[in-house]
Amino acid sequence: MGKERRTVEIKNLVSIIIPARNEQFLRKTIEDLLIKAEGEIEIIAVLDGYWPDPILQDPRVIYIHRGIARGMRAAINSAVAIAKGKYILKTDAHCMWGPGFDKILAADCQKDWVAVPTRKRLDAENWCIQEAGRPDIEYMFLSYPNDPKDFSGEGLNGKNWDQKNKDEELKKVKIDDLMSAQGSAWFMRKDYFHKLELMDESQYGKFWNEFQEIGLKCWLSGGRVIVDKNTWYAHLHKGKKYGRGYTLPEEWLKEGRNHTIKWLKFKKAWDKQTLPLSWLVEHFWPVPTWTQEGLDKLKATEK
Repeated sequence: MGKERRTVEIKNLVSIIIPARNEQFLRKTIEDLLIKAEGEIEIIAVLDGYWPDPILQDPRVIYIHRGIARGMRAAINSAVAIAKGKYILKTDAHCMWGPGFDKILAADCQKDWVAVPTRKRLDAENWCIQEAGRPDIEYMFLSYPNDPKDFSGEGLNGKNWDQKNKDEELKKVKIDDLMSAQGSAWFMRKDYFHKLELMDESQYGKFWNEFQEIGLKCWLSGGRVIVDKNTWYAHLHKGKKYGRGYTLPEEWLKEGRNHTIKWLKFKKAWDKQTLPLSWLVEHFWPVPTWTQEGLDKLKATEK
């Protein structure tokens, strides 16, 4: 009986992965996850080159400590390697969650899907949703790669799709296709994580273009990325007030960007790709910053 019960718990377990480096609100994030979860969870926090003070002790929380910071992709991979759950939820270390987020995401997510909840804005000091007078972020797109002013340079960069985020009719659609996302939170089955060969540090580097790797691998191998509006999380935009807490070397940014733009040429970025990038652009057409001329140019490049 005990063995059977344990098997059921593992099967329905959600393993929550938190890569953390010099994070001011890690403890609050962990406390929030423990309070808001309604099913079986484990939390694996990767302390990348630092120790938080104070540290939260709970039997559901596991810490992996790195004496020297190794980067976000290595942190996620090391946590997934010991995760016991059927499902993986990755979250930044400065997020508040909606009640029952774990059960909702698990119930809605199919075997070859990547799910992203509605993203709200966090007032971290008061630990509440920040009323910013702007719509929740539920849709993002990949920009046409021709803007040198983009952070890290021109590339396939994720941007808020303001027209869709303001659309009252779209708010009624609780599960919808999502072209791209920020990367601060995402959910999938653990076996699908491995099928997508995530996270590929050897190609994308230690940090940059996290969701470009996830989303493009998913969509362009026949999977589906969705926004799940049945639940939400509130994410802190650190900005100048809080700062990132660490520096991002230029070579990290270039490495991620340079491999991401290989998706412009069919199967140059990943050998499991079955659909060209132009298919994804047409699937969401019209896409901001993309023109018909740009799409035609992409199709010519793919050939």
